[in-house]
Amino acid sequence: MRGDGDGILGGGKRSESSLKVRQKWLKRKEKWLVVLGVVLHAVYMLSIFDIYFKTPIVHGMEPVTPRFTSPAKRLVLLVADGLRADKFFEPGSDGNYRAPFLRSVIKERGRWGVSHARPPTESRPGHVAIIAGFYEDPSAVTKGWKANPVEFDSVFNRSRHTISYGSPDIVPIFCGALPHSTWNTYPHEYEDFATDASFLDEWSFDQLASLLNRSNEDPKLKQLLLQDHLVIFLHLLGCDSNGHAHRPYSSIYLNNVKVVDHIAERVYNLIQSYFKDDLTAYIFTADHGMSDKGSHGDGHPSNTDTPLVAWGAGVRHPAHNLSSDQLEGAVQFVDEHKHNMPTPREWGLEGIERVDVNQADIAPLMSTLLGLPCPVNSVGNLPLGYIDFNKVDKVEAVLANTKQILNQFLRKSQLKQSNSLNFKPFEPLKNYNLVLERIEHLISIRDYEAARKLSEHLRRLALEGLHYFQTYDWFRLMTIITFGYIGWMIYVLLHVLQSYTSLPEKLVEKKQMVHLRKNTGKVYFIACLFSCLVCSLLLLEHSPPLYHAYAAMTIFLWTQIFSEYEFLLFLWRDLQRRESRYFIKLIATCIVSILILEMLVKSFTDRKLYTWCFWTVGVAAPIYLVRSIPWKSRVPIIVLLTCWFLSIFTLMPAEIPENTWLVVTSGVVTMMIGGVARHLDLHSEDDKYWLSLRTNDTSRPKFPMLFHLQITLVGLSSVMVVLSTYHRTKKHELLAVHQLINWSIAVCSMVLPLFSATGVLSRLTSIFLGFAPAFLLLSIGYEALFYCALALALMAWMLFENAHRYLSKASLFSASVKAMQNSILKHDERCLQLSDMRIALTFMVFFNIAFFGTGNFASIASFEISSVYRFITIFSPFLMAALLIFKLLIPFMLVICAFSSLTKVIRVPLLGCYFLVILCSDVMTIHFFFLVRNTGSWMEIGNSISHFGIMSAQVVFVLVLFALTNVYTKDIQTSSAQHLSRKAM
Repeated sequence: MRGDGDGILGGGKRSESSLKVRQKWLKRKEKWLVVLGVVLHAVYMLSIFDIYFKTPIVHGMEPVTPRFTSPAKRLVLLVADGLRADKFFEPGSDGNYRAPFLRSVIKERGRWGVSHARPPTESRPGHVAIIAGFYEDPSAVTKGWKANPVEFDSVFNRSRHTISYGSPDIVPIFCGALPHSTWNTYPHEYEDFATDASFLDEWSFDQLASLLNRSNEDPKLKQLLLQDHLVIFLHLLGCDSNGHAHRPYSSIYLNNVKVVDHIAERVYNLIQSYFKDDLTAYIFTADHGMSDKGSHGDGHPSNTDTPLVAWGAGVRHPAHNLSSDQLEGAVQFVDEHKHNMPTPREWGLEGIERVDVNQADIAPLMSTLLGLPCPVNSVGNLPLGYIDFNKVDKVEAVLANTKQILNQFLRKSQLKQSNSLNFKPFEPLKNYNLVLERIEHLISIRDYEAARKLSEHLRRLALEGLHYFQTYDWFRLMTIITFGYIGWMIYVLLHVLQSYTSLPEKLVEKKQMVHLRKNTGKVYFIACLFSCLVCSLLLLEHSPPLYHAYAAMTIFLWTQIFSEYEFLLFLWRDLQRRESRYFIKLIATCIVSILILEMLVKSFTDRKLYTWCFWTVGVAAPIYLVRSIPWKSRVPIIVLLTCWFLSIFTLMPAEIPENTWLVVTSGVVTMMIGGVARHLDLHSEDDKYWLSLRTNDTSRPKFPMLFHLQITLVGLSSVMVVLSTYHRTKKHELLAVHQLINWSIAVCSMVLPLFSATGVLSRLTSIFLGFAPAFLLLSIGYEALFYCALALALMAWMLFENAHRYLSKASLFSASVKAMQNSILKHDERCLQLSDMRIALTFMVFFNIAFFGTGNFASIASFEISSVYRFITIFSPFLMAALLIFKLLIPFMLVICAFSSLTKVIRVPLLGCYFLVILCSDVMTIHFFFLVRNTGSWMEIGNSISHFGIMSAQVVFVLVLFALTNVYTKDIQTSSAQHLSRKAM
């Protein structure tokens, strides 16, 4: 027989043996298709770093020895971790400035400006930029907490000896494998966010003072300290820890600024009194800033703008009249920070020349003051506004900086040329030798100004050349990856058509699906030849292994597509026989789907789109239902109110303000929702629109007090929110008993849903209540109420789809009959229809709004680390990150549980809907792939990368969540297929 539903393909009869063969083949194909999807997205996600963000480190360059006498014998580097520029320069509430000593330096004997950091504004990348002079690729943030040995050249490497004290997360990175270094760190346990962390800065100073005191009794140590090219590095972590724990507006953080200033003054006095030779240069700066909510990582100015103060040997004195050369050396690499912006009036420094720098410019500044070669991978420009050199030495310093960057360019050019069959050189530097000769000639005839300008021009071209070779393979890789994504989407669509839709009667009668792929030898032969050709070319160019993987996966996917040519041919012929009405429906579905997915793409930069989306759905869906469903069923009004309730949250700021009482209120709302859901589950037996969602088992439940226990745990967690927050805020510590209670509540509550009744409404209510205590304890503001709104909207979605099922009984019954002829489906499942695309699209909307309900998931620094303070305050980055990730997962778990339950309610295959979701997410992935930027501000670049990464990882992310939530949803029961069939008939 042939059904007349809107399935893309029709149905037919087949023998039982052929069904078993087809079922075995399709099941096997299903497994490796999922594995292929995971591997493909994981590999293609890495492509973005090969295209735009390869590691900038190359080896094989010789250091450039400067041809001038160093003005400083030693250098002291003070890095105040997490210190914002504005909090450093501006006055306090009492009108007094927080850094009186360093302000006196700025006004009397030094230079100042703002150092612009680049995302990821984390500690390791920031310190690498300061000390080594280059910007690590974004993946380096994953190394941020590893005490791994130095993998690159730095000022410390070039020094004769380096003395360093500070955090165990930073100091070992640079000194752990450095033989000519003396260093020490405090234990990790000292980094307690519940205390005032300024004592960590005092610890670093005390270590330095102790070393200098010991040297008076140790001649060997004394001799070491008196040699030249000595670097002293103090890492001051207090501002960072206090900023995370108490926010940069807190009195503790602002007082830490005073502490840092006082330490700088004591270090200066200590060094001056010890050496007594005025041959010490001092540099004070920060690795990154701190956002208003106590986090960092992204490109917001509060994170990228840090103070820079330099004074001592070789450093110019203040200039009270702006000089014409203040922009000397202000060449940008990729980023476009604006230098020498107007100084805020409240800083009180308008009359003193300000020289801003890129963070990497500090490394060549330190090297120049010490007379050392610049780190060989440095891309920093020597800021001439800071050094007090004569004209000859100034030109020589700029030329040394230029040659060092030019050497990198030449090395990268050499490596690329040796590995390319069709090498395209960087034309502007084709005659660099002539430019160097011209510079030397200008120096010989004492035209120093022209020599300096020509050196700076050559340096600018060398930086552009480095960027050119960083993105040399851009077009080729973009083409391969794009074809790969398109091939994957087509292949998945073919699988859905073959496995989850009703197959045409003619196709089944003439040829079994399992035999459709015979006679494909020519396709595989041509694919093998093409693969060999591509791999040979890549081998000749010594391309990285990932390049081979990109090409191989793309070729493999298109081979699989062309091997289905008989099915594709039949599909084309079948479509030609369709009526025009079907094509209109197909085109309309595609257009609506693309518009919704494009709205989701746009929502990553404009969250308010979700507000308009849910306002519209909140009106349209009830209007659709009320024509056939009475208001007394409560379904239309529930859909209306829940959609409008959820729409509120994307109007709120992404940076969640702290509000403990709002969290407690959310706990009360959670209990109310649980109580109402419990009442409806027990007393809605007369309403057919709730029937499929209720508990079918009328026997006595195994755990009758389970619901009351879950409500009690939610109430107890609300109480613990108040107690834990109050005690930590007032007493600056988290009691061990509070910590134990919080952990116990969170863990126990998540186990209880496994013992709840198996009805859809009762199980989902239990899951909602089960995750609520953990989410409340991890919440700081309105996101706790968002959890309630999301759960209500998900229930409204299920009610809408359940009601829609009753309104479409005839077509669904037809589809259910067809399902019996599709062996990959379960006995009570129906085939997918074209209209089922709305399920995947609705899931995508809910899944993406879950990204933004607890913060801006698309931004690195959008989540509050203070969320974990009710569980842990001792600094433990991995545990804290795990708790934050778990908090983010909870809304997704709700969405997946609702989605899995919904597929059981409306009798559609879960895996089939999963593949539709992957198709939707890959449409967004391709769009984000082309939106990735490698120019403009680093905030834009970082966000474009994170957007692409989020969508590319969604295939894996959703699959993992399906596996996790299956523990809760696998035994959910709904009304039987036979019951549905009888009602339909």
